[in-house]
Order: sequence, then structure tokens, then C-alpha cells
Amino acid sequence: MKRTIKLLFGFLLLWICLYQVWVLLHILWWIDHNPDASAFMEARLESMQESKPDASLQQQWVAYARISPHLKRAVIAAEDSRFVEHRGFDWDGIENAFEKNLKKGRIVAGGSTISQQLAKNLFLSGQRTPWRKVQEAIITFMLESMMSKRRILEIYLNVIEWGDGVFGAEAAAKHYFHSKARALGPAEAARLAAMIPNPRFYDKHRSTRFLNRHAATIQARMRLVKVP
Repeated sequence: MKRTIKLLFGFLLLWICLYQVWVLLHILWWIDHNPDASAFMEARLESMQESKPDASLQQQWVAYARISPHLKRAVIAAEDSRFVEHRGFDWDGIENAFEKNLKKGRIVAGGSTISQQLAKNLFLSGQRTPWRKVQEAIITFMLESMMSKRRILEIYLNVIEWGDGVFGAEAAAKHYFHSKARALGPAEAARLAAMIPNPRFYDKHRSTRFLNRHAATIQARMRLVKVP
């Protein structure tokens, strides 16, 4: 019995190690090559095709230099104001989010950085489990160790969800403003950044009072953030 348990534990440990190597190799490849899709994109497409078999995603890769600087500033201001300063984990942000959630008695704020969000979107499922949070931390460490902040933000802006089947800055600019990612102005960029926490909802409700206020707040903060 003990030998069986040891064998099972050994196989589990081997599987975990092989998975980390698999993740590592993908990240190394993506330093110079663009991801075709993310785990989250694939999951969303599968979900969409359950009700509509011919459903497809709207997504088109666009280089960092062809993304509006306003959008870069807006997303950092909205999601991770200390993005260029931390090494993947904003401990002050995590502490503030914890205090807000404790005060409200429910989840009203998150402390995830852009790097953590990218780790989750690229590799992980939507299930909230202790294992997933540990793996998210490991992947975040790998991303920050091997990629520049510029590359992390470039990939993030190209794979993030911005509506029902809408992924990436170029598709979002076209979907909401009939424009291109490079042509987005400050107000448009702030509105897109405000949609990030709940993009499918805001795709259907594009002018709620909260969204308008949040976009205005983000626009006011944009000039204060640093961009890689």
C-alpha cells in the first residue's frame, strides 16, 4: 500500500514538473512569437459554439507600436497602476483589496496585476481553486523573469476579452468605435479600460452610469501612470 502511494505521489510530482516545463517552453517561445490563442479564448469559443456551432472570435494581433498610447495608459491606470514598478505582484494593492473586501463583506475589489491576469488568461481555467492560484503565481514569476514589461503588456492587450467574442485591442476598437487600435483617443481608451472587469455585460450595456463615471475617473488618472 505504501509503495502504491509513493508511486502515485511520484507520478503526480513528475506530472507537475512536466507541466511547469511545458509552460516555461511556451513562455520562451512567446518572447519573440505571438500566441495564436489563449486558454481563456479557447474556453470562450467552446462555450459560444455550444449554442451556436458556427460562432467565431473577433481577434487580430497588432504590434505594440500600433496600439494607442492612450489605451496603454488607460489600461494600466485601471488595472495595475504600479505595473512598471513591481515584479508581478503588487502587495500594497493586494492588501488594499483585502481590506475593501473585508469591510464590504464580499468581493468588491481584486488585487491581481496585469502580469497575473495574463498568466491566468494564457494558461488557466476559470475555476477558482487553491491549486490554480499557486499555479498562477508560478506562471506570473516566469513571465516577469523572462519577458520585458513591454512584451507582457503587448500580449495582454492582444488577448484580453473586451466583449462577447471580442478579444484584443484591434478587435475592440473596431467593435465599439469602428476604428483601429492606434487611433483610439483618451476618452475611447478610458471607456475600453473601464469595461475590462465585466466586458460581456458592458458589450450589451454600453452607457451605464457606473461605466461613465469609471471611465471618467480612469481618464483623469491616465497622465499619472508610467508606460513601458
